[in-house]
Amino acid sequence: MTADNSANGRVDKDEVSIPPELRPVVKAIADQSLPPVDKWMPTRLIKIPMRIGRDGQWYYQGTPILRPALVRLFASVLRREPDGDIYLVTPGEKYQIDIDDAPFVAKELTVSGSGEDQVLAMRTNMDEYVIISEDNALFMDDGGPSVGASPYVHVRGGMNALVSRPVYYELVDLAVPSAADPNVMGVYSKGGFFSLGTVTA
Repeated sequence: MTADNSANGRVDKDEVSIPPELRPVVKAIADQSLPPVDKWMPTRLIKIPMRIGRDGQWYYQGTPILRPALVRLFASVLRREPDGDIYLVTPGEKYQIDIDDAPFVAKELTVSGSGEDQVLAMRTNMDEYVIISEDNALFMDDGGPSVGASPYVHVRGGMNALVSRPVYYELVDLAVPSAADPNVMGVYSKGGFFSLGTVTA
């Protein structure tokens, strides 16, 4: 998104085309700057007593980490490896941590438009924004008998955010039948349809 040229009486057409309710989201995405973790090749693997709970709370040696800025710093250097595990990485070390579910939690939903023209954006507990699309898909995943199917959204680098219960209820309120199968309910965003599940009799 380019700057407002209102001082000379002009506003960029790209900015005008962005719905007002999504402009803060688009700006936040543009401002998101993360370390180049994909370029780092650490040679040492260290196991540390750090854990991310299913609710997004971070712990060190069983004690909650209560400084949001510190947690966001740690989250900015998370990387998913080819083996599927997620590590904290620096240029020299790779730190193995425990994650109960997903590394992020989607806490807030922004809706623009309606029907097939609808655009949905989510804010995570790390204040990262994603717009639900083919690249940042919303999907359901079965967490097993004790958890059941849960909704997730892809954030970055193969890492997902668990959609919080309040946000999931908002999605359910927006759900419509799929054009391909009226028994499948889901939501539209950025021209795509994302299933929330099948209606059973």
